[in-house]
Amino acid sequence: MKITKTSFINELLEKHPETAEILMAYGLHCVGCHFSDLDTIEDGAMVHGLDDEEIELMIKDVNKVINVKDKIVNN
Repeated sequence: MKITKTSFINELLEKHPETAEILMAYGLHCVGCHFSDLDTIEDGAMVHGLDDEEIELMIKDVNKVINVKDKIVNN
């Protein structure tokens, strides 16, 4: 599963709780927020003042962590 800016925050956190630390490091403190059920990563990031470049970097970091975990699990 590749994460994109249109992925929902709550779905990401349910499937990959290890990504919460990355989101929070970028200032996206939606972890546990009731809006995380409705917001995409892009929606939440924009509310918290992230620009397009920061959003892309965050998504890249999130996908890196997920890929590393998948490789460990599948080996």
